[in-house]
Amino acid sequence: MGLFGIFSQKDSVNKIQEYLNNGAVILDVRTQAEWDEGHTDGAKHIVLNTIPNHLEEIKSLGKPVIAVCKSGGRSQSATDFLSQNGVDVINGGPWQNVDQLIG
Repeated sequence: MGLFGIFSQKDSVNKIQEYLNNGAVILDVRTQAEWDEGHTDGAKHIVLNTIPNHLEEIKSLGKPVIAVCKSGGRSQSATDFLSQNGVDVINGGPWQNVDQLIG
């Protein structure tokens, strides 16, 4: 990893921590099988392809959102969709990244 990668990773961790400090909801968009293998306590589980059906539910939470998945790809898709629909959301990447900040 190059020098800029280190800075961007640190910035990402700082942003996740800022969202957690502001009461963010962790939204895990992985499949049920992946969720069953392990997840962050207190996270909300909504599989990525069902997010549009849950948009109003997510908005009604009234909190910032940190989207997570296995590697960061699906959570980026969720982040893009939710952001375009007025949700204050960031991509937390792999769920373990956020989990370790809570523990």
